Amino acid sequence: MSKERARRRALREAERAEAMRRNEERQARAARRRVLLSRIAPRPVRFARQGGVLARRHRIQNVIVLGVFLVVQLVVWLIWRTPAISFGVLVFSVLFVPVVVTLAFNRRI
Repeated sequence: MSKERARRRALREAERAEAMRRNEERQARAARRRVLLSRIAPRPVRFARQGGVLARRHRIQNVIVLGVFLVVQLVVWLIWRTPAISFGVLVFSVLFVPVVVTLAFNRRI
């Protein structure tokens, strides 16, 4: 009986050693790949965004303003398909957006 247990233990240890060897090979391959990729194309620098309540509010406001701007441009383009009118509304919108943003989102007024 003890010979059988010793044989099974030896098999388990051999399997564990083989698994560890495969894992080390995989990690070594991944490390070599990371080094090679970092030589070819270094990682881009990521900019951390502010995470406060005010920053979140400003992001939401900017998304709303951009959405309304795009919707206005799309509606004008669908209603009047002339480039002159579309361009005129685009110029007017670009000039008018800061006024609307100031009036809509400025808390000091």
